[in-house]
Parts: sequence; C-alpha cells; structure tokens
Amino acid sequence: MTVLVVTNDFPPRQGGIETFVRSLCSELPDLVVLTSRMAGCSEYDAGLPFPVVRDRTSMLLPTPRVTRSAVRVMREYGADRVVFGAAAPLGLMGPALRRAGARRIVALTHGHETWWAGTPGTRQALRRIGDAADTLTSVSGWCEEQIAPALSADAAARMRRLTPGVDTSRFFPDCGGEQVRKGLGLEDVPVVACVSRLVARKGQDTLIQAWPRVLAGVPEAVLLLVGGGPDRDRLEDLARQTGVAHAVRFTGAVPWEDIPPYVDAADIFAMPCRTRRFGLEPEALGIVTLEASATAKPVIIGDSGGAPDTVRHGETGYLVDPYNPIATALRITELLTNPTRAKAMGKAGRDWVQAEWTWPRSGQLLRSLLDLR
Repeated sequence: MTVLVVTNDFPPRQGGIETFVRSLCSELPDLVVLTSRMAGCSEYDAGLPFPVVRDRTSMLLPTPRVTRSAVRVMREYGADRVVFGAAAPLGLMGPALRRAGARRIVALTHGHETWWAGTPGTRQALRRIGDAADTLTSVSGWCEEQIAPALSADAAARMRRLTPGVDTSRFFPDCGGEQVRKGLGLEDVPVVACVSRLVARKGQDTLIQAWPRVLAGVPEAVLLLVGGGPDRDRLEDLARQTGVAHAVRFTGAVPWEDIPPYVDAADIFAMPCRTRRFGLEPEALGIVTLEASATAKPVIIGDSGGAPDTVRHGETGYLVDPYNPIATALRITELLTNPTRAKAMGKAGRDWVQAEWTWPRSGQLLRSLLDLR
C-alpha cells in the first residue's frame, strides 16, 4: 500500500505548506514523492528515507505530460494511494490516477483554494477536483466554510479537517534564543518577533506603525523581523519614515532548520496578518503561530481567515484588527509591561499545542483517510 504524494510544495523550498506536506510524509509508512525541481533539491533528497522523483520543470501542472509521469511513477513503485499536496490544480489529475489504479485519493486544501471557490471557472474546476477525490481536507474551519459551497453535496460531505502539527522537539522553551539575542546584540532588551516572509499579507507594516506607541511605553523595545521577501525595501523605508528604524531589526532569510532559536529569542510573537485582494488572499491558518506557542511565547495575531484557530484569545494570546496599529501597540505594551501575564499565556499556549496540535495526531487521521492499516 504505497502512497504517491504529488506536490509542488516540498523542501528545500521553505514555507508553511512545504512544512505541512513534508511533515505528513514522515507519518506515512511507505511512500514516493513526485514534485518539481528547484535549487538544492539533489542534496536535500539524498538525506530522505523515501524516494523523491523530480520533474524536469520548476512547477508541476496537471498537463497530459505530467499526468503520464504521475501514472508512470505510480506503476513503477506500485502505489495505490494518492495524496495531492495542494488540491488545486494538481487534483485535476485525479480521474486519470484513479483509472491507473488509485484506490484512495486525498487532496489537501490550504488557503489558495478559497479563492478558487469564489471565482467563476476555477470554482467549476474545484468542483471536479472534489468529485475525483475520496476526501478534500481543510486546515481550518474558515477554509472549510469557504470551499464547501463550491463542491457537490457528496464531496462537501466527505470533507475532513486535517490540521498541521508542531514538532515540539524542535520548538520548545530555551531552544537557542539566548544565543540569537547575543549574536544580534539584543541581550537584556524586550524583543517582539515576527517570523515570516516579508509580504504585505503578514502585516509587518502594522507592527512598524505601532512601534512609536510601543516605544512610548517600553523605550528599549526592539522589533525583530525574521525572514526575507519582496516587501523588505518598503518596510525599511516605512521604519525610517516612522522614526523607529533604530528599533527595528531585519535578519534577512533564515534557513528552515535554524528558525526555532529565532522564535525563542522573542518575549512576544506578533504577526498581524490580514486578508487582502478583496478576500482572495487570506491567512489560511498560520503554523508559525503554533510554533511560537510551542516555544511558550504569547502570540498577537491578526484576525484573518483561519488565523483565529491558532490562538485562544485572552488565554494564549490576542487577536487584533490587523489594520489598527493602535490596538496592536496596546496589546504589545500590555504584555511587555506585565511579564507575569505574558509568561502565563506562553505556558498555556505550549500546553495547548502539546495536547491538540501534534503531527502523530494529524498523521493518524491521514492514514485513516487513505485506508492504511
């Protein structure tokens, strides 16, 4: 009962979906991955305990050629189960793989399928994907609410929630934050970190706009922006214009394996993510928020899409209006000036993640959906 995982979202490329798909692969007993080619992939694949077949292109699309390739890999490895790492658009290959012998097909949905569900043309394609699969999964209740109306009644009834887990052996209190602080010259100062790509949806600009008010209450506070991305120049300009450039640090891109200490370096994790482009670009969930909770950090998160699922408001952190820098500053200042409350929220977050957000729990559900015994 070998599983064929067909995905564009796979390391060494970094991102939330890549982490999701790779971690689920570790929960499957026998698998082969068909994915796209990217820089560094040969070295990465050599260290994996399962085979990876790289297509010649940098992005898989459900073309006749790629579909034939998927069928060929199925037959070569004797696979009779299929997981699509992202349902749209690769799930359109479902009927062909079914004819080739796939007994069970599970298609994972994330955030981008929500706009497929709301756009003519892609909505019909998503419906076909749902009908071809045994199960479409969703990472959050909000995503399910957006996607289900685009599906047939049968496909909607077969949807299941499959949330990511957190590797608490990587993300835990004191997992290297002290060394990061020392290396950045941030010893003995309050640090608020946002660990994410620098893109408009993640809301780093809201944090910068909030920083003058934060400094008014906590003069030594530093905003640490961890990650690279196309928004960096704009954010640096904004920090200068706002007069807080001295209190904002940019680390640039950080390798995935080195991320935990940067989360641990913070007193507070903040990511006021927002929904953009008329609702077509939401935050589907936000696994980095759960990773911060696993590291016992209180979290301040924007109210976007499925992000509310990652925080217990008032218990593990706060939801904020991502377009309101004043409200964001108030919550940050509250926690920086009340370390006892911040510590209690961080502990509650770690306890919650350990109880309910684990990869073995997610893997058990996926194996059940694939009818793996």
